[in-house]
Amino acid sequence: MRMLDLIEKKKEKRELSNEEIKFIVNGFTKGDIPDYQMAAFLMAVRFTGMTENEILNLTLAMRDSGDVLDLSRMVGLKVDKHSSGGVGDKTTILLAPLVASCGMPVAKMSGRGLGHTGGTIDKLESFPGFMTALPEDMFFDNVEKHGIAVAGQTANLAPADKKMYALRDATATVDSIPLIASSIMSKKLAAGADAIVLDVKVGDGAFMKDLKSATDLATEMVTIGRNAGKQVTAVLTQMDQPLGNAVGNILEVKEAIASLKGKGPDDLMEVVFALGSRMLLLGKKVNSLKEGEEMLKDAISSGRAFDKFKEFVEAQKGDSSYAEHPENFPEAAIVEDVYLEDEGYISAIKAEKIGHACMVLGGGRAEKDDVIDLTVGCVMKKKVGSFIKKDDAVLTLYANDREKMEQAKAEVISAFTVTDEVKKPLEMILGEV
Repeated sequence: MRMLDLIEKKKEKRELSNEEIKFIVNGFTKGDIPDYQMAAFLMAVRFTGMTENEILNLTLAMRDSGDVLDLSRMVGLKVDKHSSGGVGDKTTILLAPLVASCGMPVAKMSGRGLGHTGGTIDKLESFPGFMTALPEDMFFDNVEKHGIAVAGQTANLAPADKKMYALRDATATVDSIPLIASSIMSKKLAAGADAIVLDVKVGDGAFMKDLKSATDLATEMVTIGRNAGKQVTAVLTQMDQPLGNAVGNILEVKEAIASLKGKGPDDLMEVVFALGSRMLLLGKKVNSLKEGEEMLKDAISSGRAFDKFKEFVEAQKGDSSYAEHPENFPEAAIVEDVYLEDEGYISAIKAEKIGHACMVLGGGRAEKDDVIDLTVGCVMKKKVGSFIKKDDAVLTLYANDREKMEQAKAEVISAFTVTDEVKKPLEMILGEV
């Protein structure tokens, strides 16, 4: 078998066999297939696509290139949740303890932030002492004792995907539905869950900018999961403005804490309840989505969800006193409200610009090894549909550098569009696959 022949075959739109795909993935991971040949193959996929069988076999080959977590020692169905990434997306920080407080174990691998999208692991590390690199025994022990563990992805989880993604990023082949879907699902399948709830973000602050492409991606991922023997559902959620009000690591943790105490923004809680009720339904804890949502709301109003959050932080060696007293988290040195010159209704807020402004402040990574400032970011005071006057602040910026603050301020001002026409608040749930 020769890589040159397989590139030619894919270029001619012929279907590759499972053995041929394994040859490509394993050869590239081991270094036997050079970058230039793999780049040619990826470009061929980008232009000719893949069949359903090819996509499944590619996903499984990437899954099997490294460690596959065995969750069989845990009793009951294991349900995972994955977000395709957005601005202000702190749902995992809420959902993990919230669902766990309803009696369903949560064993989750999460990532760090890159670009304008934040990462759950970075946010959780806002708690002094919090461990995200958990030894396997501790990971399982925490799930068994506390019903919850959230850890960073191991270095050997789908290593083929890491290597392929780096090459895709450098060869303009990122925007391929088969490659995106197989990349995401290889990691989800390696994490060992029985069922997966996918949160596919749609809009300016998401990777998928329009509903059609997001639906295509969601459909592909659901198909992969089901062909791999998993229960999978995908919810399409709004990302044409930041989710909730806070954007930035510690700021988002504070909002998550307030939300677990029943004081969460409506848009954030709508998404949390939509995802959480589906996790409970797939995990057979409830018989309907309505019953699931009621169970989640009761866990918050009774205080069980917040108690589980503190227990979770303590179990991973974090200082849970910060949950009780979030004012003790370190704060940015410069805090400044931002105003617009216009009056009227906010008709649009470009989420990607808000996310990029937080990167400018130091709250995100341009490269994976960048050190981030956990204290910076912004808090939205007005959202789409709000009426504003000239003396109404639209958001508050948190910074530690005056020059970066001014750059970020210009960025966020340009994110807002104000019109004279009344604009309704954005719908949060756009569909389901």
